[in-house]
Amino acid sequence: MKLPDIDIDTAMDFIPEEIFPTSIHASRVLNGELLRHPCGVYFQNIPRDKVTNLSAIPFREAEEAGYTKIDLLHLSVYDHFESRKEIEHLLALEPDWELLTHKEAVSKLFQISRDIHWETIQEIRPRDINRLADTLALIRPGKKFLLRRYLRGEVSQEELYRKDDRGYTFKKSHAIAYAHVIKLQLHLIQGGII
Repeated sequence: MKLPDIDIDTAMDFIPEEIFPTSIHASRVLNGELLRHPCGVYFQNIPRDKVTNLSAIPFREAEEAGYTKIDLLHLSVYDHFESRKEIEHLLALEPDWELLTHKEAVSKLFQISRDIHWETIQEIRPRDINRLADTLALIRPGKKFLLRRYLRGEVSQEELYRKDDRGYTFKKSHAIAYAHVIKLQLHLIQGGII
């Protein structure tokens, strides 16, 4: 049974061991060496490698053995806020969506900053969270082929977010979460903070 993919966004200075002293960083194997996973952490009693202090079981094998890895994703956008209330306040407000027509603003945004996404963003012209989430899905390699049909209104949400015959998928929950991060960034750009 495939375990759920759990991602939690955190500020850049979040250190899990400070709050959860028994947490263990996930590991991966590269060229025969046990290395730290970029963001994975276990909050369960998984065997610990005595030399590296990492999980003794690499993350893919650990998943097969029933362990749940939590990916703690450090996002710099959260460094600009003191509380969850501040974030919720901004998310309740509409940003200046026109900022998405300015290349300089887009170059500062999570997930869509690369030049190769510029044309797609200009074609879709997202003006709400759902359309922005769809844009995030459509810039993915496994979904780009749907762009022309999407622009004609011929792509259902089910088709956009379902796993294709090659096994590729981009979950709508991820797209919506990423879109909210971008919405926060748009507010910060609008306020001259970033």
